[in-house]
Amino acid sequence: MTQLYDSSAQRPGALPPPGCPAHAGTGAEPLHAPEFGRDPFAVYRRLREAHGPLAPVELDGGVPAMLCVGYETALEIMRRPETFSKDPRNWRDRNEGLLSESSFAPRVLRPRPQVDFVDGEEHRRLRGAIEDSTGRIDPGALRTYVERTADTLIDQFCEAGEAELIGSYCALVPVLVMGQLFGCPQEIMDRLLRGVAAFIDGSDPLGGDRVAAEALRELIDLKRREPAADITSWLIAHPARLTDEELVEQLLLLLGMGTGVMPGLIGSALRLLLTDERFSGDVMGGSMLVEDALDEVLWTDPPLANMGLYFPVHDTNIGGTRLRAGDAVMISLAATNRDALLRSPHKQGNRAHLAFGAGPHACPGRSSARLIASVALEKLLDRIPDLALAGEVEQLKWLSGVFVRGVITLPVRFAPVIKPGSRRTMVPPGVRPGERDQPPHPDQRDGRQDAPQGASPLPSVPSLSLSLPAPPGSGGEFQPEGEDRQKQQSALLGFLTRWRRSR
Repeated sequence: MTQLYDSSAQRPGALPPPGCPAHAGTGAEPLHAPEFGRDPFAVYRRLREAHGPLAPVELDGGVPAMLCVGYETALEIMRRPETFSKDPRNWRDRNEGLLSESSFAPRVLRPRPQVDFVDGEEHRRLRGAIEDSTGRIDPGALRTYVERTADTLIDQFCEAGEAELIGSYCALVPVLVMGQLFGCPQEIMDRLLRGVAAFIDGSDPLGGDRVAAEALRELIDLKRREPAADITSWLIAHPARLTDEELVEQLLLLLGMGTGVMPGLIGSALRLLLTDERFSGDVMGGSMLVEDALDEVLWTDPPLANMGLYFPVHDTNIGGTRLRAGDAVMISLAATNRDALLRSPHKQGNRAHLAFGAGPHACPGRSSARLIASVALEKLLDRIPDLALAGEVEQLKWLSGVFVRGVITLPVRFAPVIKPGSRRTMVPPGVRPGERDQPPHPDQRDGRQDAPQGASPLPSVPSLSLSLPAPPGSGGEFQPEGEDRQKQQSALLGFLTRWRRSR
């Protein structure tokens, strides 16, 4: 018979191990402590052994929550919207003034008209607008955007024979693609990324949120005047008639996937492809191995390690724990996928992982996110097939905060590849890149423009600005505005520098 215990008390008969914070009398594991950052999976195992599928934790100073580390319990919570709300207005500790105003979690997980923070009809209306608008992106067109973005970035380091791939590739691909899909001009993208950086690394979450929101409001005003074939314009025109505040919030959510989660997915999958013998061999760049590597990451080390909070709307019993109405419950996607009691254990081709959530609040952009990641990996391994990790895997640095996890350094070495003309041509021994004349770019021969029909030519390096074709039948093009290329590159590199530091 399952023994129930109150969420505010320690599980009966479960003694904390030596050195556990529970010896201090709180019983809550501090997820903001260095120990969690060093080895979160050891903490998850200890919590599961001591408490079962729901364990008391502290998100940051003075912010208690229950962490769900059990797969079946997580599914039950995510699939019972009538009992478990995502609306922070139900957070009892917040409503009773028990949370510190300086704590990070309450400032980020606050009431807002975003699809991930509302329930019921409001949630269905916002989610419908997102799904309808993102659904207008043709997968073939999206693949083209990613391939051309990847080619431009690879051209910037392929002749060097070495690179740090997180900052120069894994994090930039989704950022640039999202900017194009939003139809975002360079000057607005500059401020948008600065705001997102301050939000992600916690240096000024509220200030960063305001800067990003102001940039998006300017983008929305522009698209109201000059609609085009982009997600922003489609959201504005959707029959759900989103307010400007609602438009800002849904765009922030989509941008957060591209800047806070997808770099970790691409980087961690690439780490596996470079270091795990299961993914090595003559066909390392094959699409099936790339898909298998993505599945492995999503099962064993998902980039969104712990997702937003759920709040029971009434007292309830679940997973052997009695929860009070308004208790904060966080789903650990990283821990639940490794649950030893999992009925569908991870094996090749099994995509029953919870990395994208489940139930009505499952990630609405999961198919596009996976396509972007897979194409970015395939393109890189096709262009530079002999990539090898420079150094030992144990020396890699990790971003391991409460919410997001992933490698933040991935140095590689390879035989230099000449970018113009024949991209497969290796630089002859003893010749440094740039020391000999290079053939003209195919798009520049005799003044001809050989870009695909309807597409704008790729810009010359070092520009990171791309003009990409709109999806077929949409009747328009994505046209970034402005010529200040150095400003755009500086904004992106500034964002990446702060992103690397966000721990």
